[in-house]
Amino acid sequence: MTPKASPETSRRQCLRAGVAWLTAARGARAAAPATTLSVAAFPAVDKIVEAAIPTWRRMHPDVGIQVISRQFSDHHTAMTTALSTSVYLPDVMALEVGYVGRFAQGGGLDDLSRPPYGVGAAARDWVPYALAQATSRSGAVVAAPTDIGPGTLLLRTDILARAGVAEAELTQSWDAYVEAGVRIKRATGAHLIAHARDLKDILIRTGVKPGEGLYFDARSRVLVTSPRFVRAFELARAVRRLGLDAKVVAWSNDWSEGFRRGTLATQMSGAWLTGHLAHWLAPATAGLWRAAQLPGGAYAAYGGTFYAIARRVAPARKVLAWDFIRLMTLDRAVQLASFKSQDAFPALMTTYDDGFFDQPIPFLGGQPARRLWRDAARRITAVAVHKQDAFASEVIDTELDKVLDRGKDIGRALADADRLLAQRALR
Repeated sequence: MTPKASPETSRRQCLRAGVAWLTAARGARAAAPATTLSVAAFPAVDKIVEAAIPTWRRMHPDVGIQVISRQFSDHHTAMTTALSTSVYLPDVMALEVGYVGRFAQGGGLDDLSRPPYGVGAAARDWVPYALAQATSRSGAVVAAPTDIGPGTLLLRTDILARAGVAEAELTQSWDAYVEAGVRIKRATGAHLIAHARDLKDILIRTGVKPGEGLYFDARSRVLVTSPRFVRAFELARAVRRLGLDAKVVAWSNDWSEGFRRGTLATQMSGAWLTGHLAHWLAPATAGLWRAAQLPGGAYAAYGGTFYAIARRVAPARKVLAWDFIRLMTLDRAVQLASFKSQDAFPALMTTYDDGFFDQPIPFLGGQPARRLWRDAARRITAVAVHKQDAFASEVIDTELDKVLDRGKDIGRALADADRLLAQRALR
């Protein structure tokens, strides 16, 4: 049994505890940063930001970083709300490329090409197409690129071997790609691709003229009846009619199972998908995959992340926010660390001479595939953004589904899309 303390002993213990608490509190206040920047992000960008905090502290010991992390969709919904209401605006926001175009035309983001930023001084350090994705029709640069998604064709070598199909047969042309898919399906039962829409997504990005966007030109004229859209719809329809797609959409359970069970022979996506396959989608398939360039000499971008500053952020904080963005996008060590830990392919071209690009990738059977992706990144055409791009994507997907599932005529489907988009383009 513990002896009972006397009142005097208890009083002294309380005093000592109080003094200790006050000392610790004063020390904490002294160590606490005078200013804290808020950075809103989504997985795995939040981890990248957190990993860079020690470097930031060496640069700005008196400025802390608060990371506000939400799931991908929730994050972008929150940023949309914050920009429209100016409530809970973070000092820095991470944006996926699909949202950059939407926000670029809305006027809620600061133009980084103007003082106090001067993004133009760093323009040559990033792959050209990435900065173009964040440039509005008026020339305002609303975000700085940090990572990109060079397009790649991932191949299941075991399925190809069983079908007697060589990699070159899949990549020499789009028609050859489809023909090889017929042989693969006949010999193995595996589907060539998850969804015919994946082909459309690539082909509408092939042959974009300088200054044009995917769906609109520089004058907001709709482009969806152009030959690249016709070709994209025709090839997607051919794949569906031949039974070569599994009719499963990306990120669904059936999509993941297709990778695990070996029922999908190929997948077109950003280079980052390799890391997802290796770490959580299908790790047991390590060594069975290989990467190649997209068929027909196509080069396209899949995704990418940017950092932006809202126009209504307090002016006194904008210089610090820009310092942080410069660290995340222009510091070679930070960019390479993000690449190595999170498969965030760098937008910063001054990293491209690093030996990490030459290292074999175990999941791809030791293939040094980063060399392919680096070459693709340098060849991707810059595509102008438009505030209606997200809506246009939904319209085109809906019309393609009508072609694939209901047999709608391609010309009529694209004409209907053109009419609807023409009404929205001028809003």
